[in-house]
Amino acid sequence: MLKIRQIKLNINHNQNELTNKILKKLKIKEKDLINYQIIKKSIDARDKQNIMYVYEINANIKNENQILKKHINDISKAENETYKIPKPGKKQLKSKIIIVGSGPAGLFAGYLLAKLKYKPLIIERGEDIENRAKTVENFWKTNKLNPNSNVQFGAGGAGTFSDGKLNTNTKDKFFRNKEILKIFVKHGAPEEILYLNNPHIGTDILKKVIKNIINEIKKMGGEIKFNTCLTNINTKNNKLISIELNNKQIIPCNHLILATGHSSRDTFEMLLNKGLNIIPKPFAVGIRIQHPQALINKAQYGNAHLPPASYKLTYQTKNKRGVYSFCMCPGGYVVNASSEKNTLAINGMSNHARDSENANSAIIVTISPKDFGSLPLDGIKFQRNLETRAYQIGNGKIPIQLFSNFKNNQETKQLKTIKPIFKGNYHLTNIRNIFPDYINEALIEGITHFGTQIKGFDNNDAIIAAVESRTSSPIKIPRNENFTSNIEGIYPAGEGAGYAGGIMTSACDGLKVAEEIIKTYKQKE
Repeated sequence: MLKIRQIKLNINHNQNELTNKILKKLKIKEKDLINYQIIKKSIDARDKQNIMYVYEINANIKNENQILKKHINDISKAENETYKIPKPGKKQLKSKIIIVGSGPAGLFAGYLLAKLKYKPLIIERGEDIENRAKTVENFWKTNKLNPNSNVQFGAGGAGTFSDGKLNTNTKDKFFRNKEILKIFVKHGAPEEILYLNNPHIGTDILKKVIKNIINEIKKMGGEIKFNTCLTNINTKNNKLISIELNNKQIIPCNHLILATGHSSRDTFEMLLNKGLNIIPKPFAVGIRIQHPQALINKAQYGNAHLPPASYKLTYQTKNKRGVYSFCMCPGGYVVNASSEKNTLAINGMSNHARDSENANSAIIVTISPKDFGSLPLDGIKFQRNLETRAYQIGNGKIPIQLFSNFKNNQETKQLKTIKPIFKGNYHLTNIRNIFPDYINEALIEGITHFGTQIKGFDNNDAIIAAVESRTSSPIKIPRNENFTSNIEGIYPAGEGAGYAGGIMTSACDGLKVAEEIIKTYKQKE
């Protein structure tokens, strides 16, 4: 198998043109090409007059050694990129492995453990997919919040109601990311995620995929309990011996994978009180900004007709504070993502087609313990204060404002040229009343600068909404080389524990933790 890089074709090419380009690159005849597989497909839009698709291909050909001897540019022997499941260890498990949370970290840890016959139990405070979807839709219509089942909590975790972005910048020498994508495809995700440069699934498809993965875990011997919250832990000699569920049921437990996600604030408070080591970490907060998707397409692709365009923007203010775009959703929605009574947080969401009229992205400002305090849960307190103010000035609805009014510290009375696209009710107000001055100033400076990179980004009529506060975990739960916390038997995992930032990195961390348990223990008899 040969790897071929830098195969460039115009955006209107067909399958035959791709095949012919491969033959030309290899300098072979069609009869010598057995088959090929697309490994990567991206868009090169640096020249707006000549936008190209760029492919990376694995090709199976006759006499490949002869081709390698020719030392043709961009051609090399393809590596075997196969994920290897570790062999079970020799120690005997004394109790069932329990996983807290059914987000990407919890699900993929559970999937691997179930595949190897460990029969894990996943507990999830929220509802299953069908009931969760109904609960969330009802919340968006009526503003009646279920604190245990919402955009943050329930089957699939917070990522279920998002764009379903699967890109990651982490190196993958063990090919976990490839295995995760294969599992997604096996359970209903589009095959294109295996090779697109910035793959995504979309909320509409992701809900079905999550349901299929959960059903597969059950078929392999795993178990999942919804509407089941971890409410206490019991330890002896600094070792986990049992857990409490829903304030009543006690279950023996020596191995607990803690994959709660970063919105489980009550869980973190309980664990801190029980002696778990938790430290504060930097994160970022800000707003979501909406533009017409056509404006972003024009800026990124000129007049070319391509899938909805995205962007990634970064800036450092004159006061050395970072401002950057985050979780950009082409053709998406800004959604009410609240999970606590009398507070309000937002997120971005897209369906697979990314076919709404607007693009939206979080524009966020970096903050650190020097801004919010050095105690373990001070970052959570900072988030909650912003979310409480957002709820208050929005009268319980998503607070929104025109960028021109935000700059001038004026309440927005009426929207203008851009259609607001939200999931959940919204309220016109002055968002500056939510944030401290240093965040407001950084947002204005950053968005204005981004207008020099994408024409119209700092348009006066751009709609901003608040508060984007759940960008990453405000805490970290330290773990040792065996992936355990200071309490033996608790394995912090995923985004909530401070080890990931998105679907892929969370799923990857879930696999890592499961692998460590597998390498140490054999299946419970």
